[in-house]
Amino acid sequence: MSPFPSSADSEGRAYRNASPGLRFFLTASLALALMFLDHRGIYLAQVRAYLGAAMYPLQIAIDSPSAGLGWVRENLALRATLQAENAALRSQALSNRAELQRMAALQAENARFRALLDSKTRVPNRVVVAEILAVDMDPLRHRVILNKGGREGASEGQALIDALGVVGQITRDQGDSAEAILITDPDHAVPIEVVRNGLRTIAVGTGDLERLSLPFLTRNADIKAGDLLVTSGLGGTFPPGYPVGTVTAVDGSSGDAFLEIAARPAANLDRLHEVLLVFLQEGSAATPGLEPAPVLASPPVETATPSPAIETPTVVNPTPNADTPPEAMVEPAPVTVPEPQEAQEAQEVQEVQEVQEVQEVQE
Repeated sequence: MSPFPSSADSEGRAYRNASPGLRFFLTASLALALMFLDHRGIYLAQVRAYLGAAMYPLQIAIDSPSAGLGWVRENLALRATLQAENAALRSQALSNRAELQRMAALQAENARFRALLDSKTRVPNRVVVAEILAVDMDPLRHRVILNKGGREGASEGQALIDALGVVGQITRDQGDSAEAILITDPDHAVPIEVVRNGLRTIAVGTGDLERLSLPFLTRNADIKAGDLLVTSGLGGTFPPGYPVGTVTAVDGSSGDAFLEIAARPAANLDRLHEVLLVFLQEGSAATPGLEPAPVLASPPVETATPSPAIETPTVVNPTPNADTPPEAMVEPAPVTVPEPQEAQEAQEVQEVQEVQEVQEVQE
C-alpha cells in the first residue's frame, strides 16, 4: 500500500506519464463507448446541444473576418450593379419620354386626318389582368389555364397579350376560369403584317416556344431578317398593331415556290405569370380596327342584258296597186342587232387577223 493517498491530480499525472499506446487505447475505448451510447439511445443528444451552444460564439468569432469581407465585397458589387441599372433605366426612361412625345404628336396628327376624312376615332382597347393557374405539360400542346372566365367578361376567341406582344387567345370558357392557346401551338395561326412594307401573311405555330413559321410567302416576297411583325387586324380576333414577333431567318435555297421563314415571338411565352385580356371597343365592326368603306349615294347601274333579234318590216311596194295583193305589200325581213359581247369578240378576231397579215407581209 502506497504511503501517499491517490487523488485526481495524481491520476492525471499517471495518465500523462503513461505510454502512448496505453493513452491511445484508453482514448479509443472512450470514443467507442460514446459512439455506442449515441447510436443506441439519446443519452448524448442534450450534451451535444450544450456543446454546440457553447461552441457557437467561438465559430462566429472565427468566421467573422471572412464573412465580413464577403459582405463588404457583395455590397460594393451590388451597389455598382444598382448604379449601372439605375443609369440604364434613366436613359431608357428619357428615351421612352421622347417616344411618348412623338406618339402624342402622331396621335394628334392622326386625329386631324380622321377629322378631315370624317372617320371615327379609334379608342384604346380595354384590358384586364389575368393570372396563369396551370400550364399544359405536353411539349406540343401550348395551352394555359387563366383565373378569369366568362363571369369576368372573358369570351372564346378573346386575344391575350403581355408587356411585349401577343400571347394567344382564349379557346374555352369555364365560367370562373378559361383555357387559352398560345401562338406557338401547332394548331394556332394569327394574321400578321410586316411593319416595314405592309406585307400581309399568316404566322403559324411550330410547337417551339421560341419559333413561329411564315409558310405562305412566295420567293419574290419583300421580307428579310429583322422585320417586325404585328397583328393585321384581319379575322376579327386580334386587334391591329400589336407586336407578334421578329423575323430571324429567311431561306429560299430549297427551290420550292415558297420561302422558309422563321420568326421569334415578341412575348416571353416560357416565363408567363400574368397576361392581359383585350376587350375590343364597343360598337366596333366584326373585324376590329378596320372601318367599313363609305358607300356613295349613287343610282343603281343596270347591267347590259342581251337584246333579242328585232324584226323590222321591209316595205316592198310602198304604193299599192290593183295587181299587187295586200299580203305581198309587206315582206318580213329579220334584222339581227348584234350583242355587245359578240361585237367585241368579232372585233378582237378581226384585229388578230390583221396582226397576222402584217407579220406575214414583214416576213
